[in-house]
Amino acid sequence: MTIASMTGFARVAGVSAGFRWAWEIKSVNAKGLDLRLRLPPGFDAIETQVRGRLGKSLSRGTCYATLTAQREVTVPEVRLNEALLLRLATALASIETAPTLRPASLDGLLAVRGMVEIRETDDAAELAQMQEAALAGLDQAVAALVAMRQNEGAALAEIVAARLAKIGALRRAADESPGRQPDAIRAQLKQAIALIAGNSNFDEARLYQEALLIAAKADVREELDRLAAHIDAINELLRRGGPIGRRLDFLAQELGREANTLCAKSNDTALTALGIELRVEIEQLREQVQNIE
Repeated sequence: MTIASMTGFARVAGVSAGFRWAWEIKSVNAKGLDLRLRLPPGFDAIETQVRGRLGKSLSRGTCYATLTAQREVTVPEVRLNEALLLRLATALASIETAPTLRPASLDGLLAVRGMVEIRETDDAAELAQMQEAALAGLDQAVAALVAMRQNEGAALAEIVAARLAKIGALRRAADESPGRQPDAIRAQLKQAIALIAGNSNFDEARLYQEALLIAAKADVREELDRLAAHIDAINELLRRGGPIGRRLDFLAQELGREANTLCAKSNDTALTALGIELRVEIEQLREQVQNIE
């Protein structure tokens, strides 16, 4: 499976059943899937289908989907109130008027309120055809959006893999650090023993405690092993693909915790420096995985 980012944009437009329509879809990062739709009047009936098709193709991200629809040619429907016209004409004919008054004309009668009604046609079959065309256009827009997200996801996967390789190299360098070698640990113990032995209040119990402390701080084996396990887990997720962003973010946090512990336990400057580099690389890794679906 491929890896996708959560950001993308697509626009698809067309003409159908006397309508000119257009879909614009954009998505941005989010913890879950948040669908925000804007449909024109008359298209509320397809909202459930729109949500279903978007939810089937997207797993995470805030998705804004907007449909605009406008009639290209409007043929108005004209209705004449013939009964009212006949009654009015009959009533006027029965009235005796002065010779100076002009008889009522047809255009005058048609100007009477309620005589003529003009309204836009509302063909249910036409609207249904337009709704089907809008859904087909949505499928095209979603496919374009998914393709863009997958292209960006492929680029993100390369960046994450490169960061992860550097983190692995730093982990190996920490594992091989001279400060972790037995000779270095023995030298630290000798120094601590000499310091305590030179004290007039020499305390063998304290000597034992210091030795244990130095040995414990020098042992970052557990942290290095966990770093290796998390690196392997991330590599496996990258290989499998799919909606892995949440798991990648969790593993990146775990990498950061292990690097922090390594720095806290280290009593060697070189090992501490490696730990700090690890923390920087891990933070940059996490910034990238937060864009992955």
